[in-house]
Amino acid sequence: MVDQELKNKEEESQHRPISAAPRLRFALIGTGGIAQTYAAAFQSSDCCELKAVADIDKTSADAFAEPFGAKSFDDYRSLAEKVEFDAVIISTPPNTHPEIAIHLMGLGKHVLCEKPLCLSSADAVRMNEAAVENGVIFTMASKFRYVADVIKAKSLVASGVLGEIVQFENAFTSKVDMSTRWNSDAEVAGGGVLIDNGTHSVDIIRYFLGPISEVLAVETGATQGLPVDENVKLLAKTADGVTASVDLTWGINKELPNFISVYGTRGTLHVGWAESKYRSTSNPDWTVFGKGYDKVQAFRSKIENFRKAVFGKEELLIKPTDALASVEVIEAAYRSINQNHWQPVLEKSDVASS
Repeated sequence: MVDQELKNKEEESQHRPISAAPRLRFALIGTGGIAQTYAAAFQSSDCCELKAVADIDKTSADAFAEPFGAKSFDDYRSLAEKVEFDAVIISTPPNTHPEIAIHLMGLGKHVLCEKPLCLSSADAVRMNEAAVENGVIFTMASKFRYVADVIKAKSLVASGVLGEIVQFENAFTSKVDMSTRWNSDAEVAGGGVLIDNGTHSVDIIRYFLGPISEVLAVETGATQGLPVDENVKLLAKTADGVTASVDLTWGINKELPNFISVYGTRGTLHVGWAESKYRSTSNPDWTVFGKGYDKVQAFRSKIENFRKAVFGKEELLIKPTDALASVEVIEAAYRSINQNHWQPVLEKSDVASS
């Protein structure tokens, strides 16, 4: 029943009455690196405002809140007791997401939770069930679906300009020192680069190509001596039979110009960090359709899409079922690494409803 309830919830959210308030009041839990981009997004948004901030480091919470005139706390429970707000962004480490999200949804707060959503599909189901039970909007925040060039690329692929899609490539390949960051602590993060950056990859593939049916993941060596995966190659087969390849690394700066490449029977498309373009087989010239990756724009679009979903004016670009699927695919990928062969994506939602 879980999957059907989520789908019903998504449909019902489109018919909610429009709030008289022109702005959505947010709280933010966790003021680490990712929160800094949310700060820039709030500063440039005219329909979303930040009312309160919580972080276990109260000094950090104070500094983050000050430019917004927001209240600051060292505990999310205290924030929820003392401040009126409509929605919350959770940007703490992923092992804390289920506890915080379920508590705040129980208070009737809408929840936008940073990726990775959580460490297990069982926890993802619990979070989604809590949203259904409490009648709130809930989903995962994964920035790349909100990048303007990615949205344009998706439209171009859907238009058929590339013909039938044959191959799809995604790469996140930068050299980053992860030795002192929580992302390399398996108990906190659930793994390494595969769950951290690979969650983005999975969501991108599903956005362009639909459900993923099976995966093959291989570790390709270590460069920092971390206790988690640092360099991973991932192959994903979609339900429609397209194979996507993903290159993930914290140890090598490949300086690739593109992070998405799509190859079809009638053309090629690249989404780049600084420029996006496509070319058909019948035309030797590239058509430029975007200026690449704009992080602040993506984050602003993310919170504004969430606001419109809360007020019933727009569908979530990433739905709760997408959030759950991202966890299920990453689980299958880690099984593949451990067992050294292709693994089917096991859908907890189907198991729960059987």
